[in-house]
Amino acid sequence: MSLKLTLKPFEKVVINGCMMRNGGRKTTMSVESRADIIRETDLLKPAAVATPVTTAYFLVQNALTDPERRDDFASAAQKQLAALATVFVPPHQIHAFEAANCVSTGDFFRALRHLRPLLEREAEILGDGIVPAEAAGDSPPRPRVTLVKAARTA
Repeated sequence: MSLKLTLKPFEKVVINGCMMRNGGRKTTMSVESRADIIRETDLLKPAAVATPVTTAYFLVQNALTDPERRDDFASAAQKQLAALATVFVPPHQIHAFEAANCVSTGDFFRALRHLRPLLEREAEILGDGIVPAEAAGDSPPRPRVTLVKAARTA
């Protein structure tokens, strides 16, 4: 079964470590064989790495996007995930174990998906202003924007 990938105009995607940008029109492609694919919107920027879970996410992400240094990143990610598994309690602890299992089998994108609930929980605990990912889990965390309505003075 192939992966159907729909890209918005000028959207970036990393396929097997190669950053690609879509043209000016919406495009749909089918990936017929196994490939490491991640959209730019799912990538965590280095500046956003400030917590234990974001560190684990970033290490797994780099294992996915940098095939030449994959083993180094996967090893560091396993150590970070082992530490996370000792910090979280059920039901969140299982996500750390599942992410570690996915890293050990080379399924890095699935490992990132297992880390999203931990990103949400960490944000709740630390109160660091990160909005939880959508229910579908297809979006990475984004900075929280608080709208304040200015009071009108007469």
